[in-house]
Amino acid sequence: MEIDTGLVEVLQHARHVAVLTGAGVSAESGIPTFRDAQTGMWARFSPEDLASPEAFRRNPQLVWEWYAWRRELVAHAVPNPGHLALAELERHVPRITLITQNVDGLHQRAGSSAPIELHGNIGRVTCSVEGTVVDRWAASADDLPPRCPRCGAYLRPDVVWFGELLPAAALAAAWEAAQSCDLFLSVGTSGLVEPAASLPRLALQAGATVAVINLDVTTAARPPLYTINAPSGVLLPALLRAAWPG
Repeated sequence: MEIDTGLVEVLQHARHVAVLTGAGVSAESGIPTFRDAQTGMWARFSPEDLASPEAFRRNPQLVWEWYAWRRELVAHAVPNPGHLALAELERHVPRITLITQNVDGLHQRAGSSAPIELHGNIGRVTCSVEGTVVDRWAASADDLPPRCPRCGAYLRPDVVWFGELLPAAALAAAWEAAQSCDLFLSVGTSGLVEPAASLPRLALQAGATVAVINLDVTTAARPPLYTINAPSGVLLPALLRAAWPG
């Protein structure tokens, strides 16, 4: 596909590229977006009814089993060309800061180093009381969720639920990246969920070029803002080929 030459030149000369990814990137790997209709036994629930501290207190087993189902979906997914292109970008630009709202770990599996996970990671488990990551616990089908081996409290997925604050260190690192980058790519995210939605605006205010890559936008080039209607798995590899052919 044809890429605006102005955006290509910005990427070629960038010293620091910050990237924010959302559910649209993972959807191209077959992972349903968080707000997509539930299927099977989960069809009668909305995500908001399951992803909250209140839901966990009300029915911890139900919430644990829903996340077990989601982990199974993630386990069968593979990184797509968009994930792989972002990992490859690290070879071409001195500094890359990858910020993701996704919890599936596909960026790491694609080869990206140390992405900032604003919403946690569904593959990790923490103690619901101590907040510490737990790698091993006694497995029992009769005791779900499993118990923390240290204190006996229920274990929970290491993700940010409705009503919870984002990890302070991750959010601070994301703010810093938005304020210091030359180019900010917002990829596959609606731009509606705060505080992540403010990151592209912050980058623009700090003097960066911003490219919004999403199926919900109209393609337009009004430097320093570019909007591109294209799947990330198509656009990102094409952008890299245009910047570094061969």
